[in-house]
Amino acid sequence: PVLSVVGIVFGLGFVLSFGYWTTNFVEVQRAMASKSINAARLTPILGSFPKMLIPFIVIIPGMISAVLVTQMTQFKQIASTVDEATAIEQTGVTYNDALLLLMREVLPNGLLGIAIAGLLAAFMAGMAANISAFNTVFSYDLWQQYVVKDREDGYYLKVGRYATIGACIVAIFTALIAGNFSNLMDYLQTLFGFFNAPLFATFILGMFWKRMSATAGWVGLVGGTLSAVAVFVLAETGVLDLPGQGAAFLAASTAFVVDIILSVIVTFRTAPKPAHELRGLVYSETPKTDLEDLGEPKPPVWKRPVPIAGVALVLVIILNVTFG
Repeated sequence: PVLSVVGIVFGLGFVLSFGYWTTNFVEVQRAMASKSINAARLTPILGSFPKMLIPFIVIIPGMISAVLVTQMTQFKQIASTVDEATAIEQTGVTYNDALLLLMREVLPNGLLGIAIAGLLAAFMAGMAANISAFNTVFSYDLWQQYVVKDREDGYYLKVGRYATIGACIVAIFTALIAGNFSNLMDYLQTLFGFFNAPLFATFILGMFWKRMSATAGWVGLVGGTLSAVAVFVLAETGVLDLPGQGAAFLAASTAFVVDIILSVIVTFRTAPKPAHELRGLVYSETPKTDLEDLGEPKPPVWKRPVPIAGVALVLVIILNVTFG
């Protein structure tokens, strides 16, 4: 119980949640492509509003399906009286099938086609965003910085295209891995624990601590990822009894803590970067003027990040109090 609480409160409530909005490159890329600093700050804030509706989109159709779809009704009855494994064996469905079965049950052929097209469009949009983020990071942040430097843009564009092809091939095979999980969210949270959690730790430490070195960042990332993998293995082998996504949340917590500890230790054993190289990267070394849209008129209240963020915070509190 203690580990589960730590995983939910710290791993999910802080590490994964904050990491998603600040270090998930799919989200960050949208902010980087904005026309101004004010617009960049508004990007994750405005994105939080539709995110609040996702629980309703997920839960309400499931509730309707449990009433209207015969298979789901039977599954629910057996699961509540016996157990879920028996219900799956007897009915051949799971809770993950609720939306698809509801679509089949209540939608006529025309609308069913539109709904399927919508699901495919959502998948393609998400896939395109992640692939775009991957080839950008690979071609410019890795290949250009550390492998082949000072080449023309056409060369890096070609590298990005090859990276896209490679990413798609890898994605096909990772789909086979995802099939071993009970549902897609378990798989995603496991990956977030492996990669997003240590990345968030490195990001937040480097952003606010100018002493941190590049070597410490890499060591922290690798150590955090390996520690998350270790927690996952312990959960899979039965050493840790953490059902559902509990192992993923604990892995994220562990990765964050290990990353911070290793980064601090290595930092004091390596040389820091000169202060002039930290401008725009470390908060204390970045002039306040760099964080403002100079020469631009002050936006109205309804276009400022802080008031809109306040509205989002109030809505989150109301939703949690009402439905929590």
